[in-house]
Amino acid sequence: MKRIPFAKAFIFLLSLQSFSQGREAGTDLGAIKQYMKDRDTNTISPKARYIEAVKSVLKQYNTAIEKLYLSGTDDLFTTDSEIYESGTNDGTYSHYRQSHLNPELAELKTIKFTDYKASVMITSKYASATETYNYLLTTKNNMELKKNSITTSVLKKIKGEWKIMICPNSSAQ
Repeated sequence: MKRIPFAKAFIFLLSLQSFSQGREAGTDLGAIKQYMKDRDTNTISPKARYIEAVKSVLKQYNTAIEKLYLSGTDDLFTTDSEIYESGTNDGTYSHYRQSHLNPELAELKTIKFTDYKASVMITSKYASATETYNYLLTTKNNMELKKNSITTSVLKKIKGEWKIMICPNSSAQ
């Protein structure tokens, strides 16, 4: 009969531990504990996961450009983003998409990126990424244009998602 009170006490102690963990969820202490748990149990470091998440955002954008279909790409950029192309300020991504990209893509049959390389650095809630690549544009009247290009982006982590904040790019033949 003495085992029953011991079992009840043990179950009570376990419930206290889970209650205290629930109170920490969403707090700095909870985030620190989760980070330490992730660091100790995962083979991929949090920094490596952030780098892959940033590369994923860049890949989504490049894929949309190659498909000549920009629907949903506004979500990859901050609302106050700044886009610079070949020395000109094209404003926010939304403005750049409407005034520059949409009309340009409407004239293309295909665009293909090759020799793509991305380098990412993470610092706190910001990341910088440098992309180098070549691309081949084919217009609807079958003219081809080959260029090599470089893009250096600054991304910001907002509500757990990386978004492109500043994006200057340039290209040369």
